[in-house]
Amino acid sequence: MGLTVQTELFGRMDNTLNILRSNGLANKLDDCDKMFHNWYRFVLSFPPHLVRNYFGKFQLQDGQTVLDPFCGTGTTLVEAKLNRINSIGIEPNPMAHFASCVKSQWDLDPEEFIKHADYITERTKKVINSTPDHLRTLPLESEVLLLKDSISPLPLHKAIILLEQINIEKDSPFHNHELLAFAKSLVFAVSNLHFGPEVGVRNKKSDAPVVESWLSEINNMARDIYRANHNSMSSTVHKADARQLSNILEPKSIDAVFTSPPYPNEKDYSRTTRLESVLLGFINNKKELQSMKRTLLRSNTRNVYKGDDDDVWIAQHSEIQGIANAIEEKRIALGKTSGFEKLYGKVTKLYFGGMARHLAELRAFLKPGAYLGYVVGDQASYLQVFIKTGELLANIAKSLGYEVVSLDLFRTRLSTVTRKQMREEVVVLRWIG
Repeated sequence: MGLTVQTELFGRMDNTLNILRSNGLANKLDDCDKMFHNWYRFVLSFPPHLVRNYFGKFQLQDGQTVLDPFCGTGTTLVEAKLNRINSIGIEPNPMAHFASCVKSQWDLDPEEFIKHADYITERTKKVINSTPDHLRTLPLESEVLLLKDSISPLPLHKAIILLEQINIEKDSPFHNHELLAFAKSLVFAVSNLHFGPEVGVRNKKSDAPVVESWLSEINNMARDIYRANHNSMSSTVHKADARQLSNILEPKSIDAVFTSPPYPNEKDYSRTTRLESVLLGFINNKKELQSMKRTLLRSNTRNVYKGDDDDVWIAQHSEIQGIANAIEEKRIALGKTSGFEKLYGKVTKLYFGGMARHLAELRAFLKPGAYLGYVVGDQASYLQVFIKTGELLANIAKSLGYEVVSLDLFRTRLSTVTRKQMREEVVVLRWIG
């Protein structure tokens, strides 16, 4: 099948859906998709309907296996289980990895789950009511990791007590689900965080319904588990680096890939989950934070380190080298001299080099004929030098032996820097084998 025919087959989105889901609406979580997905999710996660659409286009069947090598908070994994498809996720961010694991575990008794949460609620309220005026706080080495005023003192005090009570019951079969409910309520009901293009602080709360919001999330989880069509599909999530797959996957075991890697922008993705990561103890100090960042694809200057060498993978790619050079020339012309600004050109090469390394590593684990979908967005954030992410990723994949099937427009989004509409695309590939 020729590229033109395949592009028509894969790239043609339903016209009605395009009208209803244009631009910002395309990325919204539909009411019908909130089950399991809404337990905890990145604000900028791609939507379940997009995953389902490509499961259909890739003609995935019951019992086949889909891989999401940048699985985030598990949208692809949950959709796979709902559609009777086995799934494997890879995610180095410990909070996101934890969320993906929990969201695909539905083998709980929902009534006993609620009873257990009610028991914790009663104990927590007693401790809060009997606590002296001295408010509990985080250790200083943990507190400095947080965005200033992420959470107000009294809500933090109550949250720490609730978390202690949850952890007393750590041997309970409900423990992980209770922790995930804590993370969700902490961020969206208890904290002062606001999520736009970036995470920030807004509307600082002097108090918040800490226990009540947690219990509400527990009830939502129990309702979803009760309503679920339970099946035996497997879902495995590895806390690992998507550029290093040899110790994770079996050769020729993957039927399809659907994922959204970080975009090459100046967004520190670790900030999005920082508050809950610190309170749950996934990250306790700067050393642990840096260790985690080293396992991430290099997509911003705040996770570039001495010794990074992914750029060797695209050393002969003239267009990427040209973009990096243009960024450096513009930096010099504008007199930008900070340490971070001097890394703008290098991180562009490291990003695409890291993706090349990932795609090269992945080949041994794909079945012949496997389809792959990578959701990526064009960028102009590095001193407004335009980066056609989808086209460049497709060129890299082609050089590594993949067939480029199509570049499908998912949506456009407004750049906060340039005020221009930027393309978000699904780069569809096929591994011939």
